[in-house]
Amino acid sequence: MKLYNTLSRSIEEFVPHEEGKVKLYTCGPTVYHYAHIGNLRSYIMEDVLEKGLRYLGYDVKRIMNITDVGHLTSDADSGEDKMVKGAKRENKSVLEIAEFYTSEFQKDCAKLNIKWPDTVVPATSLIEDYIKFIQKLEATGYAYIAGGNVYFDTSKLDHYYVLTNHTEDSLKEAVRSDVEVDENKKNKTDFVLWFTKSKFDSQELKWDSPWGVGYPGWHIECSCISLNYLGEYLDIHCGGVDNIFPHHTNEIAQTESFIGHKWCNYWFHVEHLNDATGKMSKSKGDFLTVSLLEDKGYDPLSYRYFCLNSHYRKQLVFSYDSLDGAQKAYFKLREKTSSLKKDSIEQNELMQRYQEKFQDAIENDLNTASMMTVLYDVLKEKELTDAEKYFLVKDFDTVLSLDLLIPYEAGSASGDEDISSEEILVKIEQRAQAKRDKNFALADQIREELLQEGIRLMDGRDGTTFERIK
Repeated sequence: MKLYNTLSRSIEEFVPHEEGKVKLYTCGPTVYHYAHIGNLRSYIMEDVLEKGLRYLGYDVKRIMNITDVGHLTSDADSGEDKMVKGAKRENKSVLEIAEFYTSEFQKDCAKLNIKWPDTVVPATSLIEDYIKFIQKLEATGYAYIAGGNVYFDTSKLDHYYVLTNHTEDSLKEAVRSDVEVDENKKNKTDFVLWFTKSKFDSQELKWDSPWGVGYPGWHIECSCISLNYLGEYLDIHCGGVDNIFPHHTNEIAQTESFIGHKWCNYWFHVEHLNDATGKMSKSKGDFLTVSLLEDKGYDPLSYRYFCLNSHYRKQLVFSYDSLDGAQKAYFKLREKTSSLKKDSIEQNELMQRYQEKFQDAIENDLNTASMMTVLYDVLKEKELTDAEKYFLVKDFDTVLSLDLLIPYEAGSASGDEDISSEEILVKIEQRAQAKRDKNFALADQIREELLQEGIRLMDGRDGTTFERIK
């Protein structure tokens, strides 16, 4: 298998520490509010990664944290704790907020067929581990006390920016949201390992520590949870691209200083889901949730289908028109696949070739769009019987998780007629113009929207042609 590794900024062959086994860590949600669909795109793609690895024969152990303390409204250790903010908003305790939104997140995952990880760990469950971790960093000179807080000293590292192209001078104080002025810090990139009451007297969750009553910084929880449950050698660490800096950068800094060797070999990051105004976030006020999509008449798995038709490393632009197209295509797909009849078969060479193509798509940097193409190719393959197609669809759906064989009511996909050839040609010209304008994001979006309508574009020397794949 080949994966893009943020650490090397290149596609690499995946080689786990222990043959046949994968230790996988997922950055979980901060449970102060509902997850928006931008957050959930990352979890969908991480779910496909885990299931894809299992499809290839790996034994996968996956751990995820639940952040219920320590994540401030700015990643630069400033502002109030997001959990406290959520508690104030709803006039509840932090623990009540954490319990409710953890449950809601789990429900959203179930609706999207996201497998709940093997082990899910609330940050508040390992306070003693954080204290011991910080004590060792302090003893070895990587941590210092200032203003009542304990900071990690990034100047002790030969290379702090291992995941990014940042330089020290590029991080202007009080300009970026990820770096703000903190007079206690020796270096602008230093980060808090432990906060004390000297900074946040209003914090609801606090514990005794050698440095005073306080609570852990956000970054330390993932390091300790991963070490505690997966050991000192991690194979793949997952998250959204917004976690790269400073969160994952800080995880590497403190973890490798603690254990004294390289920690994680592969870093898997999922690109943003954008709307017309840019990146989706809770801070904008109203935000899109799975429940909101359901209220508007969308099947949550239509959103999963929408995500699977784009590569995880491409920014994906959300619009209701795009989701309409995805839902229409998904319903038609379900009508076809759920009507297939199971029967006893013997695997043949043609079936094996399609399985190999599907496996190749997984191994090619988790190319979900190619996986979907293989699925559609199976459905239109005249040399396969319905029973053989049933077998392959069931096999592929262990990774895609689109409920493709669950009985589906015919007629659910009713709506607009299929897109006409004239409309397709207009779209092809719009895409060509976008390419001439070097607007490659728009060109990709047009191609993906047509794919969701069942139209595959093929670029050649004589121009672009198309075929209907469903």
